[in-house]
Amino acid sequence: MNNLIPLIMGMAAVTYLPRLVPLFLLTDKKIPKRLDRFLQCIPAASLGALVIPGMFSVTPEVPAAAILGIGFTIVYGLFKGGILLPVLGAVAVTYTVLLHWG
Repeated sequence: MNNLIPLIMGMAAVTYLPRLVPLFLLTDKKIPKRLDRFLQCIPAASLGALVIPGMFSVTPEVPAAAILGIGFTIVYGLFKGGILLPVLGAVAVTYTVLLHWG
């Protein structure tokens, strides 16, 4: 157990320092609008890259469940916005499809 403490502290430093350094270096600098728009797309793109393949691998026997869940999230997210309700709705849609078709 004592061997894990330095490992955990090292992992915390490695993940925290890249976030802390720009905070201090870029506090007074203005980011160009084009770069700012690009950086705002990164969370959605990375989330999509992580979540979408996982959805298809969880329900390989009923791919319609994943497609309908993703579809609900996209449609609801575009018109209503938010994060929590689209995700919970997608879970409900996927669960319902799996109940009836799975």
